[in-house]
Amino acid sequence: MKIRKTLALGVTAVAALSLTACTGAPAGGGGGGGPVDTEGELSGEIQFQTWSLKNEKFSPYFEALIEKFEKEHPDVTVDWLDQPGEGYQDKILSQANSNTLPDVLNLPPDIAFPLVKAGKLLDLAEADPELEEQYNEGGWTAYSSYSGVDGTYGLPWYLGSDASWWNLAALEPYGITQGDLPDTTEAWLDLAKEIATESDGKVQLVSSMPGLDTFISAGIPVMDEDGSFTFNTSEAEAIVQKYADAYAAGAMPAEALSGSYSGNAEMYLQGKVAYTTGGPGFAGDLRTKAPTLVETSVATARPGTPPLFVQGINVSNDSKNKAAALAFAKFVTNEENQVEFAILTGGGFAPGTANGSDEVVSAVEGELEPAQAEAMDLMFDSLSKAKAAPFQWTGDMSTYFNQQIALAISGDMSAKEALDKIADYANENRIDQ
Repeated sequence: MKIRKTLALGVTAVAALSLTACTGAPAGGGGGGGPVDTEGELSGEIQFQTWSLKNEKFSPYFEALIEKFEKEHPDVTVDWLDQPGEGYQDKILSQANSNTLPDVLNLPPDIAFPLVKAGKLLDLAEADPELEEQYNEGGWTAYSSYSGVDGTYGLPWYLGSDASWWNLAALEPYGITQGDLPDTTEAWLDLAKEIATESDGKVQLVSSMPGLDTFISAGIPVMDEDGSFTFNTSEAEAIVQKYADAYAAGAMPAEALSGSYSGNAEMYLQGKVAYTTGGPGFAGDLRTKAPTLVETSVATARPGTPPLFVQGINVSNDSKNKAAALAFAKFVTNEENQVEFAILTGGGFAPGTANGSDEVVSAVEGELEPAQAEAMDLMFDSLSKAKAAPFQWTGDMSTYFNQQIALAISGDMSAKEALDKIADYANENRIDQ
């Protein structure tokens, strides 16, 4: 199961605006309904929609989950739907426009935004004010940070992050041991430049260009309170310049700046670079694709603030059975059921609840090889401070970012000019205006 990063999908302003217009729903969230009582007698039918999870591995889990809920609430029937991975965003918008949204559905924060703006999702904090304390803080914030809209529109379900992976065998000739590995972005880039210089570019520790998450990790504010992008600062310029200096020293493959780029993890597996980022599942890729690297690879925490990848459970504000829908949403995301789901993923994901991670670690750690177990521990430990990228950051913005940053790293444009152009582009194409 792939981590569906919130940076990977972009929602266009046109889609958000057309959704609001076509549905006739009030813009500004799904509030105004007050608390929803889920403690009384529940009855009726509700639809539950997941995103590419109906398969040999996960279907038995969901079938048992639904059966358990229906046993607790014998007058409720849950109809499980599942949509394929490709085109999910378009399917959601189509359902919203035709007023056929399922009662309970699975949306990451960015895909949820146009529905929030159009008033199509239930404000869960208003529906049950006691929910917040039960969930991971970063996950809860990801569904509570929609500019111009108050409320919370998703319950954190399963969470992911990643770690830094290093090939110690490649670093050993230069006197670098696991204890010497850097824990800040700046120190990593300095080390990359140093090693590249000493090795005449044979050992490369920069396997990708910086992204918005690089600035977030470094503690650089990327947006202000009004939702404007503000990352074009002297601090961000310094980081981009360090990338440029590392590139000039031979610390970064030229293909990482071009359209032929296969990805930092793939280059690591091919032995082209000695550093990459990846989640616990990366150990499995090492085992199957590059077994000679298994023993020489170690994982460490990502420098600074780690990224947070969030999937959530949402409730349609148009549901004709909000009590049963909210009860089921809370049931799917309670600690017991989230822990069971996270165990099924082999520790590749963490539960979105405030607690439960220790149970997952205890259940699966003994079945994992050391590198994967270490990466899982690092990921789970990072979740308390991890942050998701802002939902306003779209795929188009990422593409433009990469184009300009590539010019800055190659020396064809200054870091300041590149960042100013990117910030201007992002602010001119904000999806929340």
